[in-house]
Amino acid sequence: MELVHHETVLREDRQLLVLTHLSQLLDYVTGFGGFIVPLVLWLVNKDRVIAMDEHGKSIINFQISIFIYAILCIPAIFLFGLGVLGLIAVAILALVLPIINAVKANNGEKPNYYISIPFFS
Repeated sequence: MELVHHETVLREDRQLLVLTHLSQLLDYVTGFGGFIVPLVLWLVNKDRVIAMDEHGKSIINFQISIFIYAILCIPAIFLFGLGVLGLIAVAILALVLPIINAVKANNGEKPNYYISIPFFS
């Protein structure tokens, strides 16, 4: 299905949306690719793919939020080791939520990163 919007043809590409969500998992391989790759995919395709702007904003909000939560856990390590539990929770959520939202994107549903701070709306 294609829609013409401001002389730009929008296309539905669920596979690209799924790939954008799953590219966040590059953090576990490279350490930083999970932020850069989805950011580039979002910026390049936000005007070309239906729902890419919404998905891209939610992914970037999630990545920034995860970074902030991890930074906040570091001083909490000195507080009876609670920061270690926080870092484990952040790591698990950063692994599970992109997979869940990739499945949602494949089904045509809206993304839901429920722990995200809305920097971009």
